Amino acid sequence: MTDTALAPLAAALLEAATRAGADAADALAVDGTSVSIGVLNGALEQAERSEGIEVGLRVLVGNRQACVSASDTSPETLREMAERAVTMARLAPEDPYAGLADPAQLSTLRDGAALDMNDTGADPDPAALEAMALEAEAAALAVNGVAQVSNAGAGFSRRQVHLAATNGFAGGYARTDHGVHCVAITGEGVKMERDYFGDARNHARDLMAPEDVGRLAGERTVARAGASKPPTGAFPVIFDERISSGLIGHLLAATNGTAITRGASWARDLLGEQVLPKGLSIIEEPHRPRTSASRPFDAEGLPTADRLIVEDGILNGWTLDLSTARKLGLTSTASATRGTGAPPSPSVGNARLTAGSYTHEQLLAEMGTGLLITSLIGSSINATTGDYSRGASGFWVENGEISHSVNECTVAGNLRDMLLSLVPANDARPHLSRVVPSLLVEGLTIAGA
Repeated sequence: MTDTALAPLAAALLEAATRAGADAADALAVDGTSVSIGVLNGALEQAERSEGIEVGLRVLVGNRQACVSASDTSPETLREMAERAVTMARLAPEDPYAGLADPAQLSTLRDGAALDMNDTGADPDPAALEAMALEAEAAALAVNGVAQVSNAGAGFSRRQVHLAATNGFAGGYARTDHGVHCVAITGEGVKMERDYFGDARNHARDLMAPEDVGRLAGERTVARAGASKPPTGAFPVIFDERISSGLIGHLLAATNGTAITRGASWARDLLGEQVLPKGLSIIEEPHRPRTSASRPFDAEGLPTADRLIVEDGILNGWTLDLSTARKLGLTSTASATRGTGAPPSPSVGNARLTAGSYTHEQLLAEMGTGLLITSLIGSSINATTGDYSRGASGFWVENGEISHSVNECTVAGNLRDMLLSLVPANDARPHLSRVVPSLLVEGLTIAGA
């Protein structure tokens, strides 16, 4: 279904809400299709397809709000949704910070054409996706030392969204996603090790060749053979590019307006303070072309724009939607996101960390002796204090060279101290939503052998 077909659904919901007694309302209509194919041992193992339309309605009666959603778009259902939402809102507690944007605040950009997220080519059929998955599996198995492939697959999705509100906003955009992945295993019994590789793009022609995905998965896996526990002690650690965005994600979560208004953030007193080394910045880039987290406007219809979250190491501001901004006496950063069944909440989309001057190999040499982490499991992170502890695996580095693979260890520290010691490489993949290179962190405690 196109945006022109979703627009009447959203408009009908708004009309129904007004008739039911809402003072204001916004409606979200989403049309999605996805296909996922998995193979095992050269044969089709799993095939899934889902498609459907979902609609969500938020109504406001005074300072009270309620949200409802449905996957039935019949006129009777839309009317019942509106009536139920208004009834719920009248029973809800007052929220002085709830409300739609002022019309003067609204974005004049109402579509996503400039973001080029929508592949207008024909949707790939299941047979083509199966062939891609089989190519990835075969390439991984061809790598000497790979014992088996536990999972290889390919997928495609197409998603169209349309947002409308009684303040006059109406706009929508489309996005496609193509992907292929492979998970390989080396060794057997208790000595088995696994690793993976995958690629995802908005446009099919940008996607890596399936055989390259499988080969990289196989090579990564074989490199992990014979893993053992690293020594226990305080050592420098490198978070490999494949998982380093999670470290920056902890800072983005701590500076989210929801956490700040609740007082449940280790960064609550750090506005205007140094949170990264001098010279490093984090910029949000909502208009980056061909990137899945790009958005022409936010979920409240506000205009999105590049934003320096951290500038030269200094925290510039919180990530806010209208509600959290009003609670803090600030202005929204146009960071609202939402699903069909809940009100808006703030979130960062695309983000880029300043790249360093080191290559990955030079960063290893800079570290000298320590741990290169390529995979993290579990999580014990105190959102209030920033205390950090996670299970890890990867490679032990001696004198700047990879010595052997390691597993079954834990790394611990405090996020504030960790972030202040960052040294970035220059190996980030530019097409990802979070463009973050490998990061060297000093002074973590490793619990291993």
